[in-house]
Amino acid sequence: MSLKQKLDGLKNDPVKYQYVVLSNTTLGSFMAFLNTSILIIALPAIFRGIGLAPLAPGNVGYLLWTLVGFQVASAVLVVTFGRLGDIVGRVRLYNLGFLVFTVAAIALAFVPGKGGAGAIQIVILRVIQGVGGAFIFANSTAILTDVFPSNRRGAALGINQVAGLAGAFIGLIVGGVLADINWRFVFWISVPFGLIGTVWAYFMLKDESPRLKAKVDLTGGVLFALSLVLILIAITYGVQPHGAQTMSWGSTPVLGELGLGLLLLVVFFVYESKTNHPMLNPKLFLNRAFSAGALSNLLASIGRGGLQFMLILWLQGIWLPLHGYRFDQTPLWAGIYMVPLTVGFLVSGPLSGYLSDRFGARYFSTLGMIVASISFISLVLLPVNFAYPFFAMIIFLNGVGFGLFAAPNTSAVMSSVKPTDRGAASGVMATFTNTGQVLSIGIFFSLMITGLASTLPQSLYSGLLSNGVPGSVALRLSHVPPVASIFAAFLGFNPLKLLIGPSAHSIAPAKLVHIYGQKFFPSLISAPFKHGLVIAFSVAVALCVIAAVISWLRGGGRPVHMDQTVTMPDEIQIEPTGVQ
Repeated sequence: MSLKQKLDGLKNDPVKYQYVVLSNTTLGSFMAFLNTSILIIALPAIFRGIGLAPLAPGNVGYLLWTLVGFQVASAVLVVTFGRLGDIVGRVRLYNLGFLVFTVAAIALAFVPGKGGAGAIQIVILRVIQGVGGAFIFANSTAILTDVFPSNRRGAALGINQVAGLAGAFIGLIVGGVLADINWRFVFWISVPFGLIGTVWAYFMLKDESPRLKAKVDLTGGVLFALSLVLILIAITYGVQPHGAQTMSWGSTPVLGELGLGLLLLVVFFVYESKTNHPMLNPKLFLNRAFSAGALSNLLASIGRGGLQFMLILWLQGIWLPLHGYRFDQTPLWAGIYMVPLTVGFLVSGPLSGYLSDRFGARYFSTLGMIVASISFISLVLLPVNFAYPFFAMIIFLNGVGFGLFAAPNTSAVMSSVKPTDRGAASGVMATFTNTGQVLSIGIFFSLMITGLASTLPQSLYSGLLSNGVPGSVALRLSHVPPVASIFAAFLGFNPLKLLIGPSAHSIAPAKLVHIYGQKFFPSLISAPFKHGLVIAFSVAVALCVIAAVISWLRGGGRPVHMDQTVTMPDEIQIEPTGVQ
């Protein structure tokens, strides 16, 4: 039998084709998560590679946009691309996403610029990569839902999401290793997966989903994109200093962007409720299973996204230096010490997906958020300089909680809409996930900076003064915005070594060695950081509790495992999976 005949056999056998789809969408999920986590860990090497000083004015913006550019582009476009997939076919857009993502990854590996110019080039290419990611995210879940029956859908989605977390786990480790060799390898690592996925999708996936007979809602797409871009830009710049203020939330540009973005979002929903061919039919949100799943997904994404950044700051800025790791070693070891978080998700994700196919999503999604909230409470109670086994158990528990929640919740949402709305539903879920991650940066960093700003200046001033730093220098350093110190630690630099700079000659050599040492800055910042951490994680607890309540209110019962579409009032169609 020839290779072509074998491949045709895979495509034409309904059961075997399910695994063809699962393998390709799993590869896409793995690649996207690998790309995100590897970048977080490798940012110090990337910044050093292009010669960008972490504490220079304006460079915090480059760092933020390097991190969130991908998510912003994806969040803005996934709903439009999801609805477009309903109309023109999901597979062709999914294939295009793989191609765009891969080409952008190759271009990132060849970025020629240095300093700010190099950072801008990276940000632009990350946004383009996010466009490719939007094509993938908007259609992959819908494609999986199309080919897997409702009694196996949760398990398939669980495997898909576990592959993503496996990519995140591998990215944390591989990112640190590759960054030490050459920062460009960080982008090259995604290329083989992108090429394989592009070819595999082109030759093996077939578009058999029902097409929605509707026009493309360009006006709705533009309104939604503009509103979300303005809101996310405001959030990104809100955490940066403005004049004498530690953050920019009260500045005219940020308030203007946020206000206009919210206004356009209201206009978008009013327009969508009146047009004959909406990009996102507001009536979908009248479906309790859909609206509860989508909203709880947004809240969970905010909590999960904030957790990742807070843990990295905690490990890199305080715990690892206190335990003898050099600042330039901390990015790699932070990834290693966060492995239990990923393991928790890997353990619970597939199991909860499989069990939710039998017993419904309600119990597992609700329990997941309760477990996550308990883990956040435990982190609040943990001392800053903790014993690692306790920390490992807590973040493992956190991974278990989010793993219990993810697949059942997604399966319930996708099963609650008719086949011709699956692209739009997948787009909403991806939008809420990516938007939640960007919101988490704004919310958690703002809370952390608020906590630091109330205690760090005095702590920094007193600590420097008592170690022989001249009063004028200590006063100047105590007024440096907290966000600068946070991001320096995040990038694997000792902030004090960078901040003192030319003033070092005025400090006794023995005192300078102590100040530049591994433990001085982490010890100095521990109490202020704990203050900010308590505020941030208390909000995370509240988000998870609200998500648990919403998940429970979705209704439920045992699925009846039927895939026929039935007509419901007000043109809302759901599949009777037992999820009400």
